[in-house]
Amino acid sequence: MADVKVLEKMLADGRDSALLRFGLGKLYIDNNDFLQAGQHLEACLAIDENYSAAWKLLGKARFGLNDLSGAGDAWRRGMEAAKRNRDKQTEKEMSVFLRRLEKS
Repeated sequence: MADVKVLEKMLADGRDSALLRFGLGKLYIDNNDFLQAGQHLEACLAIDENYSAAWKLLGKARFGLNDLSGAGDAWRRGMEAAKRNRDKQTEKEMSVFLRRLEKS
């Protein structure tokens, strides 16, 4: 988790940004630390609520915590952000995640 330490140090040094928070969220998801991932992704979205990829990962983090309602909410809100951004690929991915969630 050396990359996490580097990014956490950047954050501690006051270099907060949506991109930094997204990167931390992604790394924590990759390490199955869904609680930390969710916290950083929520901070990312507080900075930029239209960051559709962050919504996608927030849904994955919540799903990893077995918060199925929260995952669905994140993906729905993410699809709206993706539509505003004309981010068709991310919108499509979240719609697939949402359909799978609704089937289970």
